[in-house]
Amino acid sequence: MKIPELLAPAGNMEKGLVAMEYGADALYLAGKEFGMRASAGNFSSEEMKAILEVAHARGVKIYVTVNVFPHNDEIDLLPPYLAQLEELQVDGIILADIGVYRLARQYAPSIPLHLSTQANTVNYQAAQFWEELGFSRLVMARELSREDIARVRKETNAEIEVFVHGAMCMAYSGRCLLSNALTGRDANRGQCAQSCRWRYAIVEEKRPGEYMPIEEDGGGTHIFNSKDLRLIEYIPDLVKIGVDSLKIEGRMKSSYYVATVVRAYRQALDLYAADPDNYVLPQELLDELDKVSHRPYYPGFFVPSGAGIHRPSGTYSRDYDVVGLVESYDQSTGEAVVGVRNRLALGEVVEVMQPRAGNFNLTIAQMINVATDEALPEAHANYTVRIPMGEVKPYSMLRIKRD
Repeated sequence: MKIPELLAPAGNMEKGLVAMEYGADALYLAGKEFGMRASAGNFSSEEMKAILEVAHARGVKIYVTVNVFPHNDEIDLLPPYLAQLEELQVDGIILADIGVYRLARQYAPSIPLHLSTQANTVNYQAAQFWEELGFSRLVMARELSREDIARVRKETNAEIEVFVHGAMCMAYSGRCLLSNALTGRDANRGQCAQSCRWRYAIVEEKRPGEYMPIEEDGGGTHIFNSKDLRLIEYIPDLVKIGVDSLKIEGRMKSSYYVATVVRAYRQALDLYAADPDNYVLPQELLDELDKVSHRPYYPGFFVPSGAGIHRPSGTYSRDYDVVGLVESYDQSTGEAVVGVRNRLALGEVVEVMQPRAGNFNLTIAQMINVATDEALPEAHANYTVRIPMGEVKPYSMLRIKRD
């Protein structure tokens, strides 16, 4: 039995390091240009080199997204960037455009090519074509059912990668023009304004200024809003199909999101690998996934049902605030150095989530400002404080449930 690779998003250096600590087998990330998430922090050439060194020392792979659809003036800038990826020896280049493919073969000839979900691979004939063209991995379109993916797996020798968690674009694996039409920001070149998440209502031409909601509430509707994808319940199916990589969406999401989701899927995969015949998904892992900001979850098209994938609301479930990230722990003093992310006060009870270890609760009894060595009654974002606690792993997250 082959256990799939767990592939995590890395929007910046911290998120990449967090993903590795919490159990990712591979990361996907972008340089400062040519990725589909231009607003993420992304990686300079120096940062990319640095994270490659850390990842390869730990046996973690790095895939770089070059999956924009560049216009003429942009494609002329690609050769030196692709040559740099060749020099760095990244583990794969993710692309969708055939012109980018042609340049990648010329300027990064030794780097494996992964076909982006943006290429809309929905059948085995297309999969065979891309494999014959030299792609070693195919990222399946998100429109596919369990049976569709199984057929592609059966008919091709290329690796198969499937999105298993995160936000779903209302165009799924397609080329959306809504953002470009409304704002001039081209989603297919990394600049999506997420116009589909805005509030919409109908105006009849003879009644200007009279807004008529499509749904029952009076605040408009969110007719383009997708629910969030979650396939952790279907890990046995994905393993039995022979999927090679499980991909988590979220390069624009927080380090806390990356940590929580990677940790849950890592634990589920490890539990299944240890005893597949008696495997049962623990409820606590579903509960963990509810502790990150999300829209209602849905299995997407993997398991077709009569329920709609869209929802008439753009709001998120957001019950927990991350208040700190453990930067280091001093065993001699029993203190953790914590980078504060949100307001934290004495007497508050926080839940500490650790990488590859159990959670525990902690009452904040003391906080010392690292910069001034003074005791604080409360700390705010960007403070660095020392907090007494039992031994804790670096990159642990402190979180509080808010009313």
